[in-house]
Amino acid sequence: MLLLVGVAFVAGVVTAISPCVLPVLPIVLAGGATGGRRRPYAIVAGLVVSFTAFTLAATALLSALGLPDDLLRNIAIAVVLLVGISLIVPALGRLVERPFQALGRRRPGDAGGGFLLGTSLGLLFTPCAGPVIAAVAVLAATSRFSVESVLVTLSYALGAGVVLLLFALAGQSGINLPRLRRRAPQVRQVLGAAIAGAAVLMIFGLDLKLATYVPGYTRSLQRVERGAAAQREIDRLVAGRRHVLPESQLRDFGEAPEFQEVDRWLNSKPLTLASLRGKVVLIDFWTYSCINCLRTLPYVKRWADTYRRAGLVVVGVHTPEFAFERVPANVERAVRALGVGYPVALDNGYGTWSAWGNQYWPAKYLVDRQGHVRYAHFGEGEYQRSEDVIRTLLAEKALPKPVSASIHDQTPTELLTPETYLGSARIDRFVGSRLVPEREADYSIPKVVPQSSLAYGGRWTVEQERIVAGPDARLRLSFHAHKVFLVLGANGRTRIVQVRVDGRSLMTVRVTEDRLYTLAELPGEAGDHTLDLSFSPGTEAYAFTFG
Repeated sequence: MLLLVGVAFVAGVVTAISPCVLPVLPIVLAGGATGGRRRPYAIVAGLVVSFTAFTLAATALLSALGLPDDLLRNIAIAVVLLVGISLIVPALGRLVERPFQALGRRRPGDAGGGFLLGTSLGLLFTPCAGPVIAAVAVLAATSRFSVESVLVTLSYALGAGVVLLLFALAGQSGINLPRLRRRAPQVRQVLGAAIAGAAVLMIFGLDLKLATYVPGYTRSLQRVERGAAAQREIDRLVAGRRHVLPESQLRDFGEAPEFQEVDRWLNSKPLTLASLRGKVVLIDFWTYSCINCLRTLPYVKRWADTYRRAGLVVVGVHTPEFAFERVPANVERAVRALGVGYPVALDNGYGTWSAWGNQYWPAKYLVDRQGHVRYAHFGEGEYQRSEDVIRTLLAEKALPKPVSASIHDQTPTELLTPETYLGSARIDRFVGSRLVPEREADYSIPKVVPQSSLAYGGRWTVEQERIVAGPDARLRLSFHAHKVFLVLGANGRTRIVQVRVDGRSLMTVRVTEDRLYTLAELPGEAGDHTLDLSFSPGTEAYAFTFG
């Protein structure tokens, strides 16, 4: 545990000097400069406490109260904006500081107001993604807490807090210069404008967009949390047990976790791993709109058919990525359409996913006849290796010939445009008009859309995990690939998507249900192309994948 706490502290330090700290940096500098000696410490203390508490508990708290996921962030932005305006308008400042007079004879608002500002910043602080903060996010999303998870999150926050404290003290030192001290009222107004300006940027979501224009100059410093020893500790924390790693050797990783919180079973009565003792079990975590999962499916189905009589049981654990994948009827329809005949567990609450400490779609785990995990593989590929392990675990019986080599391996072997999400929660490489979340708005496509970027045109409603087409809805994507796939939804009616590639009409796609659709399969090797799509109103789009 000490290793992971230390790694988390270093990761926090790296975060605090990275581009993702830029949106809150002006507030820390200005906030530290507009008070007494204790104010910088109060700001950082508030940030550390609120970041630790709300990173771990906000999801569960808001869900329990039935409140919107972005409520706390909106409140925090309002507080920051109020602090900024109170510095610009002294009368409002005195009114805001009055509640903190009870803290003692110190200058009102010096510590209390600083702590309130820091608490708000803890809600607005968005760390750069790394293994430590990703592990914390998984724990928060699945409402699993422990003393260790609290200590790791607190250590991360303290690492960032130490650096931010230096910035706050620097801001205070600057304001104490004699020349600036003589103009203290005017300086406070300028600093208030800086704080209020940062809050306005956050209201329109421009803070994160501006940060993306700054190169990731700290990426090499994150190696400390990506090392083998640190990764083992992170996996153990997330899984609540020693996480199964994709080792090249066949090892014994201990007893396999049971299926947990399964909503429904397809193609089978409810199963337990205890009831399957004496069988070799392949656990396949998947979801039906994931192209990587679909490319592995022919192998899993063939293994299930080929080795059933020899003692292999395949269990698909369907853990949804999008909301429509939680609907049992949708999964049942997909299972029939894809010809999946083995048992499928609907893991809508992530109970089995969490019990296994899983992090990937697809992920395959092999359990031997004694109920111990012996092998894992994440993602596509290594089909022959996986089948060799199946045969090894079944070796006490005569086996048929291997089958993996008889299936065409569609795993991409070159660098393609990465998976591209369209909803506001995970959108990346978006260019053109400013995003307007959660309401219909007009968008325009710029003249140039850079490689692996996309832009919207016409009217769209951009929701968290999808976009919904309005009148004249269009989309342009520059991509490098041979095939293009898109998860689409119809919302109860047939929708139409017109597909053009490099300026020429390619096909018309009829969208009748929520699933993955093939938009393009181009001749030759993967290359650079431009995709233009036109959508009939009401069409829902979720994410692109490529092959």
